[in-house]
Amino acid sequence: MAWLIPAGVGFVASMLFGGGDDSDPNPTYAAIEARKMAEAERDRAIRHLDDMNKQVTQFVRLTQEMQNRALQAQQESISAAAAAQQKAQEQMKAMFDAERAADAARFAAETATRLATEEAKKKAEEAEAERQRTKAAMEEASRTAAAFKKDAERLQRAAEEERKRADEAIAGAEAARKAAENDIREATSAKDDAERQLKEGIQPVVTPTAQEIRAAQAKIQYQENLFHFAVAGRAGAGKSALVNGFRGMTNREAGAARTGVTETTMTLGRYPDPDERCLHVWYDLPGAGTIRIPDWQYFNAQGLYVFDCIVVLFDNRFTHTDIAILLNCRRFQIPTYVVRSKADQHIENVMKEMGYDNEDDDVDRTQRDSMYATAREHFIDETRRNVKANLVDANLPDQKVYIVSGSCLRVVAKGGQPKKVIDEFHLMNDLYTEAQARRVRRKPAGESTGV
Repeated sequence: MAWLIPAGVGFVASMLFGGGDDSDPNPTYAAIEARKMAEAERDRAIRHLDDMNKQVTQFVRLTQEMQNRALQAQQESISAAAAAQQKAQEQMKAMFDAERAADAARFAAETATRLATEEAKKKAEEAEAERQRTKAAMEEASRTAAAFKKDAERLQRAAEEERKRADEAIAGAEAARKAAENDIREATSAKDDAERQLKEGIQPVVTPTAQEIRAAQAKIQYQENLFHFAVAGRAGAGKSALVNGFRGMTNREAGAARTGVTETTMTLGRYPDPDERCLHVWYDLPGAGTIRIPDWQYFNAQGLYVFDCIVVLFDNRFTHTDIAILLNCRRFQIPTYVVRSKADQHIENVMKEMGYDNEDDDVDRTQRDSMYATAREHFIDETRRNVKANLVDANLPDQKVYIVSGSCLRVVAKGGQPKKVIDEFHLMNDLYTEAQARRVRRKPAGESTGV
């Protein structure tokens, strides 16, 4: 670093260390002063030299720090450039995805617009067609109204003529009423006589002719491949409700047999099973024991001799009508099933006789269940004893009586498991077993036996 030392300092140093003459034993005053000055100058030069060395050292250190900072800045710049490049790539990818999504949205919008346009055009065409139809209908209605007016005038004239004939018919009806009253008196007398004969064991035996059998089969639309169940008994016993129960239907469903508290079934009702695969047909017969249908005529009058199976239904008591049906069924070898219906109502009546009040909130569930079980057992035992005694009195063999309620029977017919079941399962199983057995006996060689 000699280039940093001033020229004057070098000169003085040369004077002090090499240019002076130290061998002069008697230096002059001027030489002594010059020497002192040279030494002082030398000392200043040395100090200056030290200062310069310190400055050089500091300058080198600062230069090194600047180089380090420059290197660090360069590295940071490289990292920032890499990050910026990655971000730019991500932005380009996002722009590409956005452009692709925009293309898809544009295509969907164009498709939707085209479909909407086509649909609107179609609707417009349909609206125009409907307008044309409405116009034609209005014109037709106008023509029809004019025709109705003419018909009304014609009907008015006809009504006047009909009124005159009705007046004449009233007189004839009065005469017919008197004749009918006489017929009723005769029928009632015959009924009383037939009941007397039944009590005395004298059964009227009427054998239908071949023509009557064919007529009875035609009346019920008899088919060899079907099994025909008839529900018979006195009026009001609940035959229609029982038919609905066998078919798994409520009394108010479309296609159900009509029910009511009066004699609602005035003519034979034919009801195929709702399941088309089940080849059963149920028949709701008019009730016996009425002025229209006396007990002793019931079996033959209804053509019961053509049915495959007969359910003898009774409600409160086993009657002479039921006995007459069973006797005739034995003559014609027709399977019979004695059924007592409305079990739920009868058990509830027994509970009321025991003191149960269904409106009494103080009766807990345990007490009610206990009373129900007692009433149920009493009702079942009383029913079976009553039927058994009636069969003995009529010299008929003992047979099982099935105790059921329409609501439980409906659930069983639909494959359910009612809680208060009595004989519903046994009745359905026995009926269908009988139907299967009779179909097997009918089946020609090679024919299927499905019921």
